[in-house]
Amino acid sequence: MSKYEIKQHFVTFYSPGTFVAEDTTKPIKSWSVVEACQMARSIKERYKATPYAFQFSTRGRAKKDLDSKIIKQSPYYFLGGKVETLAQVKARATEKDRILVSNMEGNGYKRIVTNGNSYTWTQPLGDNDVVLDWKP
Repeated sequence: MSKYEIKQHFVTFYSPGTFVAEDTTKPIKSWSVVEACQMARSIKERYKATPYAFQFSTRGRAKKDLDSKIIKQSPYYFLGGKVETLAQVKARATEKDRILVSNMEGNGYKRIVTNGNSYTWTQPLGDNDVVLDWKP
């Protein structure tokens, strides 16, 4: 039996922002990728930015806890995008990619994903992250 008396599932959508990602978190019945993809179509952030990814979480609260905490979290699910390795980025790089290459090398990023659902957004792609076949 779990020590958490109350559990609730959530999905957090990430959209391009000015300096960091905008995010919107909504409750969801289960970690359903199909349901989250349907929900993503209704998310609009500032400047009409739409999600490039989402992530599930489960929050729980034990009897003695004042507030809930994340007890389980999924990898990121990217809503489409182009995946490139460091070698691929270097092979096609122009002068404007100099900072991207430097960031990938300096931070040990093996792969990136670039998404253009609303605005172009590039970020590291983790080993367990998933890129979905997505049509905006």
